[in-house]
Amino acid sequence: MDKTLLLKAQTRDKAGTKNARKMRKAGQIPAIVYGHKENPVAVALDEHSFVEALHHGTRLLDVQIGDKRDKMIVKDVQYDHLGKDVIHVDLMRVDVTEIVKVAVPVEIKGTAKGTHEGGIVELHASQIEVECRVTDIPERLVVTVKDMDIGDSVHARDIALPEGVKLASSPEALVVSCRIVAETLTTEQVEAEAPAAPEVITAAKEEEEETTEEPGQKKEQKKEQKKEQKKESE
Repeated sequence: MDKTLLLKAQTRDKAGTKNARKMRKAGQIPAIVYGHKENPVAVALDEHSFVEALHHGTRLLDVQIGDKRDKMIVKDVQYDHLGKDVIHVDLMRVDVTEIVKVAVPVEIKGTAKGTHEGGIVELHASQIEVECRVTDIPERLVVTVKDMDIGDSVHARDIALPEGVKLASSPEALVVSCRIVAETLTTEQVEAEAPAAPEVITAAKEEEEETTEEPGQKKEQKKEQKKEQKKESE
């Protein structure tokens, strides 16, 4: 990344959600500048220029505040709840010779083989953190998925990095996977696959009832036998 974009920033004195909302309506983005043991400075950036820089993968900027110009990297970008509009930016002062850690966007390229068999490609990590010189920060990390079958996955360790760039994220971090789409069952299918209600076993109950009646029945039988024996003796 040899070229850097120049952005002009204005210092801002007022903070707070209400003031930030007014800034965004006026086409500005609230930002904070820090680093190199200097005091943090609250600034306002031109929204159009900054968003254009992001879309082109720019991470190293020349930022001019008043008469002073510094090289800075985009350390963090906060979006609204829809993930669409930028609401705040963190910029860090850097030197072109120093090594920094920075998050780089992940871009999926190609059509996975598994999609022809009903699978879908799922992106689990939209950014990967790398470590490199500020002049070597890649615009994006491309993951080619054309050879992925259902059940295949790509972890951070599998992503090819440019020369001079080292992985800072966990090597085991899941980035992309290809999985089968879960089938949505109809109400009839759910009922058909539901386990049948257990049968009510009545035999044991009937047997138990017979068992409880048996002592009385035996007494009656003994009485009849005694009567017959008495008649025979007479």
